[in-house]
Amino acid sequence: MPGTPPGLDPAPPQPPHAPQGPATAPFYDGQRYDATDSVGYRLFRVVTAMRREIDLRMAQHGLTDAQWRPLWLLKIGRASSPQELARELDIDGGAVTRMLDRLESKGLMERVRSQTDRRMVMLQLTPGGEAAVQAVPQVLAEVNNQFLQGFSEDEWLQLRGLLGRMADNAGTSTAGRSVQL
Repeated sequence: MPGTPPGLDPAPPQPPHAPQGPATAPFYDGQRYDATDSVGYRLFRVVTAMRREIDLRMAQHGLTDAQWRPLWLLKIGRASSPQELARELDIDGGAVTRMLDRLESKGLMERVRSQTDRRMVMLQLTPGGEAAVQAVPQVLAEVNNQFLQGFSEDEWLQLRGLLGRMADNAGTSTAGRSVQL
């Protein structure tokens, strides 16, 4: 959950980022800082609201956050091993092991030894996992569209570009990484 955005999409086309202009003065001043007016706070509120809505809708399909996210990552090919899953979900190896134990006990995925390197454990969806993950893209699309009501396509592209620039400034570019917004 820490640092994890709300829904995983299979790396949609990235809008071009606006050219970087000259350095600007800081937008915030520590002497008069109002957290509720900060971009970070507003992003946090949006992400929190999106996660809440996704959780409610996934529950209608019998899926929890700890189930749909790893299943979706396996489905879209973003992870195929416990290590990749830990990196994508930003959780430690022990938490991944416990999560995989639960998913495996529910018949949603299985661990399989790699054919090329028997030391490697690969993850794959079972038929039950394939069936469970079918609702995920529709739910994510619906929630994203709900939060983008009233936006034009140009505004949507601009928002994605601006968020991409912020991620670039943080050194965590979203290029090639799944973002759940």
